[in-house]
Amino acid sequence: MKLVIGGAYQGKLAYAKKNCHMEDGWIDGRTCGFDEILSCKGIFCFHEYIKRLLCCAKETRSESSACKDTVFLSFSGSDLIHLEESADQFVKILLEKNHEIVIVSDELGYGIVPIEKQDRIWRETVGRVCTCAAGCADEVVRVVCGIGMKLK
Repeated sequence: MKLVIGGAYQGKLAYAKKNCHMEDGWIDGRTCGFDEILSCKGIFCFHEYIKRLLCCAKETRSESSACKDTVFLSFSGSDLIHLEESADQFVKILLEKNHEIVIVSDELGYGIVPIEKQDRIWRETVGRVCTCAAGCADEVVRVVCGIGMKLK
């Protein structure tokens, strides 16, 4: 697993495509399903995939809608211990099923703390999932202005 992180619009995907020698095989976290993540070469906008999972989990709690991805990132309220376990479980399954994946994600933990509770939960969740992914990854790169800095 490789993790490429950085701020918005910093050239992370272009960097990953060039340095991982992968022009194709990418999926978009804004639209893909969990089953696609298990077989793709790489995913960009991974932070947006996490947002979709959280929205799906919220709908599942408030209604009886079915969302098969919710099981991987479910938590109640502000139970951060459960969220940590859930993030760890999510990354372990991802690593087990697709250990060669390249994950490209925005870093959301800098700047102004969001006013909306759901946005704060999203930011926290992305941070925890990316922290777990970085711990398991073979390589972690932070991209700023298109330049990659290898962290691990």
